[in-house]
Amino acid sequence: MHAMLLIALYAFAGAAATGLAGACVLRLIRRRSLTASLAVVAAVGVVAMLAGTLAVAWAMFLSPHDLSVVTTVVAMAAVVSLATALMMGRWVVARSRELTDAARSFGDGGAFAAPDGPATAELESLSRELAATSARLADSRERERALEASRRELVAWISHDLRTPLAGLRAMAEALEDGVAADPDRYLKQIRAEVERLNDMVGDLFELSRIHAGTLSLSLARISLYDLVGDALAGADPLAREHGVRLVGERVEPVPVEVDGREMSRVLGNLLVNAIRRTPADGTVAIAAERTDEGVVVSVTDGCGGIPEDDLPRVFDTGWRGTDARTPPAGAGLGLAIVRGIVEAHRGRAAVRNIPGGCRFEVTLPTAR
Repeated sequence: MHAMLLIALYAFAGAAATGLAGACVLRLIRRRSLTASLAVVAAVGVVAMLAGTLAVAWAMFLSPHDLSVVTTVVAMAAVVSLATALMMGRWVVARSRELTDAARSFGDGGAFAAPDGPATAELESLSRELAATSARLADSRERERALEASRRELVAWISHDLRTPLAGLRAMAEALEDGVAADPDRYLKQIRAEVERLNDMVGDLFELSRIHAGTLSLSLARISLYDLVGDALAGADPLAREHGVRLVGERVEPVPVEVDGREMSRVLGNLLVNAIRRTPADGTVAIAAERTDEGVVVSVTDGCGGIPEDDLPRVFDTGWRGTDARTPPAGAGLGLAIVRGIVEAHRGRAAVRNIPGGCRFEVTLPTAR
């Protein structure tokens, strides 16, 4: 028993010395290729066995012949181990380089294509993660392109909508200044109307900028949907009368919701104004509110005749105004974009669908707890 303990101690001492030296070498070459690290690991294993064997042989006074036999066996094992480690290292490095090249392609704006052939579980997992990242980047690029196109379109439309009233304001101001205005009071009323329209446009731009910047702050309070809809109908009634449109509320349930009253009133007002302006005279705009399994749904139905199916996905985009002429009262195309931004800030969603004779805008909000 004493002899076996000594053999174990001598073997451990020789192997431990080799392992410590191998750890130092691995630390020095930690930034080198994986092939070199695998070769060092294989060499440490074989040399540790050889060192332990030599320590035991020295302690047991083995004959030179026996020692040479043991050394030869260990040397052959070392050759095989190092060759295997080098082959494995070169294969892993080759797969890593292929993966690097594939990753570089989607980093430059392309799509990631995983290299063909077998790979280790770690490299296969990394490949799947890169593929998922590539898909997310592609979606992000597509959204960025769409947003940039929308911004350019918005700038063009806003420039057009600003230029027209400003030119009219300048002409009317010059006419009043020169004293050639036939009806000064009518000019003053028109100037006031144009200023109000410009003020509304600037307000919409400011609201939209807050939504896009994520700085829209909400003061949530528990409010009855019946009261919100009633206030919205009262605010839109003068415009409906002016356009000869009948404004009705149907199936308005007194469901409590937790919303920012001011911002949600803006949502309903924008939807009603948009519906009234798109509905011909003697038409009807109806607003409904009811509880469903998905939450509280507020819908505004108009008689616009429907929206082309190709345009439906773009209805809530910034600056979208369909195929109508870009002249008043079409607006700057910001109202529905503001609707979506405010609704999503309330953790809800806005949608639109065609119905016979018109379309229905739906706002879904979470039910108050």
